[in-house]
Formats: sequence, C-alpha cells, structure tokens
Amino acid sequence: MTASATLVASLALARRGRGEGRPPRFSANPFSLGVASGDPAADSVVLWTRLAPELLTADGGLAPEPIPVAWEVAHDEGFARIVATGSALALPQLAHSVHVELDGLEPDRWYWYRFHCGDATSPKARTRTLPAEGTSPTAARFAFASCQNHETGHYAAYRHMAEAGYDLVFHLGDYIYEMKSKAKGAIRPHGMPEILSLADYRIRHALYRSDPLLQAAHAACPWMVTWDDHEVDNNYCDAVSEEEGIDPVAFLERRANAYQAYYEMMPLRHACLPRGADMRLYRDAAFGDLAAFYVLDTRQYRSDQPHGGHWHGITAECSAPEATMLGREQAGWLASRLIESPARWNVLAQQVMLGMVDRTAGEDSRYAMDQWPGYLAERRRLLDFMADRRVPNPVILTGDIHSNWVNDLRADDRDPSLPVVATEFVGTGISSPPNGLTDPGKVEELMAENPSLVWHGGGNGYASCTVSRDRMDTTFFTVDDVALPDSSVSVAARFTVESGRPGATRA
Repeated sequence: MTASATLVASLALARRGRGEGRPPRFSANPFSLGVASGDPAADSVVLWTRLAPELLTADGGLAPEPIPVAWEVAHDEGFARIVATGSALALPQLAHSVHVELDGLEPDRWYWYRFHCGDATSPKARTRTLPAEGTSPTAARFAFASCQNHETGHYAAYRHMAEAGYDLVFHLGDYIYEMKSKAKGAIRPHGMPEILSLADYRIRHALYRSDPLLQAAHAACPWMVTWDDHEVDNNYCDAVSEEEGIDPVAFLERRANAYQAYYEMMPLRHACLPRGADMRLYRDAAFGDLAAFYVLDTRQYRSDQPHGGHWHGITAECSAPEATMLGREQAGWLASRLIESPARWNVLAQQVMLGMVDRTAGEDSRYAMDQWPGYLAERRRLLDFMADRRVPNPVILTGDIHSNWVNDLRADDRDPSLPVVATEFVGTGISSPPNGLTDPGKVEELMAENPSLVWHGGGNGYASCTVSRDRMDTTFFTVDDVALPDSSVSVAARFTVESGRPGATRA
C-alpha cells in the first residue's frame, strides 16, 4: 500500500467511532494538550498526544471507550513527502493518551508529524532521530530545564528554547507541582488543593500542558524526561512521604496515581508503563560516538534522607555505606553502561546537586541532606568509579534548586588537593521561584567556603550545551521577568569544558 493510500485508510479509521461507522464528535478541540515526541534513537522516536476536548476534567470530557487516532510523519513541514502513517487507539485506561513508537526511520535526520481524529487535526511538530551507532558526529546541541511551577510564573524560557533549534531537550524534574494553590502573591493562581488521586494528577498535568509556550517547546524537538519529587510529593523517598505519620501503603497508592498520570502525559516508550507504584524511568541514548546520555531516577529507589532531610553538618549518618540515591539495580546498570560506553562525552541527566556546597561560613557547616551530601558513600563510589575506570569526559546535568551553579566535582569536594573528576552544571528553574535573586555578597562567601564551586547565579531560565569533539560549551539563560510571557531572555554566563580536562572555565 502506498503512503497516500495508507493515510486514507488511517484517516478513515480515525473518523469512525468504535466500529460504529461514524466519526467521533468533540465538544471542543481534542488536541488541546498539544503534541510531543521523545526518547529518540537512531531509527526510532516516540510520538505523543492526549485527547482532551474538556481540558481540566479527569476524563478530558470523553466517554470510556477507545478512540482511533491516525498519525502521519513527513520529511517536510508541508507534509508533501509523507514517509509513514498509521493509527493507534487512545485508551480510556490511559486517559486517551497515545504513545506511538515509530520505528524504521533514517538516522540523524529531522521529521515532521501530526495526528488526526474525527474532523480534528493536531498542531504539526518537528522531531528527529539520533546519529547511528559507529558514526562520529561533529556536534550536538541540547538544552536542559526543570522546576516549572505554573503559579509562580510564565514560561518565557520555553519560548526562547523553542526558537533556538536544539537537537534534544532534557527535563530534569518538577514538571508539575503537587501542592495546594498559594493564591496570595501567585502570578497564575490555580485555586486547587494538594493532589492525591489519579484524577487530581491528571488535571494538574493538563493545567501545565495547556500552556502554549510549553507546547511549543515540546513541538520543536524530542525530549527526554525524568521526574524529581513534586511529580508526586515534595522530598519523598521511595515509599516515605515528607509528612509525618503517613502510612507507606497509602503513600504508595498515591505514588501509583502520580506515576500513571506522568506516563500518560509524557512521550515515553511502552517499557516505561507503570506497574502499580513502580515505573522504570532510568534509560540511556547515544548521539553516535560523540555523546552518551544517561537519564537517572534519584527518587524512586533512594533511602530516607539523614537528619530528617534538614540542613545539617556532615555526620556518620551521611556516610552510611548502605544509604543510596540510585538503588542497587540502577547503580549497577549505570556502572555497566559507563564501562562499555564508546562515547567521547558521558552525560548524566539527574535531579539533585552532586556538588558538596557548604552554606555556612567558618568552622560550622550546613549541607542539603536531600542532595548527594546526604549520601556520601554512594557519591564517592560513583566518582571513584568514573576516575578508576577512566570514563571519558563525565558531565552532570542537574536541576531542583531554582538557581544556577557550576561545580568541579571531586571524590570529596571539601578537599581541594584531590583531582577533579567531573563537571556539574546545575540549571535554575523555568519559573520556580519567581525572579529569584542572588545576593552578590553571599556568592562571594559561598565561593570562599567551597573550593569546588566555580560559579553561582540566580534568576529563572534554562541552560543549553553545545558538544563537539574537543569541548562542551554551556550557556545559562535567564528570563528578565517571569511575570511576563513575552519577557526577554538574556545570557547570564558561559562555560567551557575541554575534552580530557575535567573542570569548567568561564568563557
């Protein structure tokens, strides 16, 4: 069957109800949540959408029955050169989301895609495949972002990102915030309570995904996503809630709701489909032999934070050998991938800061127990492993803390005599908190106290990286005012890491 004939057949299927011979009828645009793509490989990518004519309802305003959705992929924006078509069922069990795992594509090229259902057609969007194994690309450009609280600001950073033309975007967590509305002082108050049920999480995700600037960034290139804590509950660890006295069984029920809603709303492969309260999210991808990307999950498998997760000095509890951020299986998986990696650059996309930053001047010390300083034995094992196995050019991408940081990582960051093993770039929040400012005097104090700290800056925004054979250039962008969706975006700082020389220098 020719591509055009296949498309006609797919559209006919999409315009029928469940075998009823009539097109589905919608009260409004069923593609109100936009489209997205993700988890690209050399010959494959995931295409996503979710039908929701009634945006802020748990069922999207649809009856509990499967709905056929047609899709088409083309070489050109005008869809004159169609290369693949097909149809998928949007199932009510998954909130009428669609995850098309498109195979058989050519490596290292851009494609356009869109969906059809009934008489509606989705926005068109762009995606790409990665360079094939064994090839040696000369460059890659990608962005990373996190922490996009809908209430505290607009997404001007995503407008800038969509216009920049990146190959790939990494989202490092806090895609939504689960907390009740803080209407006082909020830029975009939503007036909703804290979320617990599957319906709650679906509605909260839909609220965030309704933002046109976020939709535009998803439509510009494929994303690789991972979660942090606010996709479920602030500062949770495995089955442990932040709140005292929460039954772990009840919390796992909440986690199952959150994980399912997250899968429904993200361009993820079927291998990530949740099994109750469990969902494997760690995975990797390769940009030829130029860069290998390892997307980690530092929430689902971690042991509880020492000292109740509060700021604290380093103690024996922080160095407990059994304490884990990654869990045994994920840590073993990462080690095996790093050992066999042929890539020139090895990039870990993860959530919480690996750098040991003491926030108190003088003899006293205060470290964030929710970050890697609360898990020092595993932190040291990871960095020693990279050094001992001579893993080429390890770079860490981090989110979480609503500010920008550059860290030269050592096995123990408190000892400047140790060699630098890896470089960490920590990106600020897209909109969390609003227009965060940094006291220059405090920055000087932090720099004096922490030998591994290269730079620290405030504000909202995102970061981008350009990787070549010889260097990685990282640029931090900040938004002038998150209260304005059309705010200008400017460069805050640029840094370079040279191949074979761990550590960042100001560009």
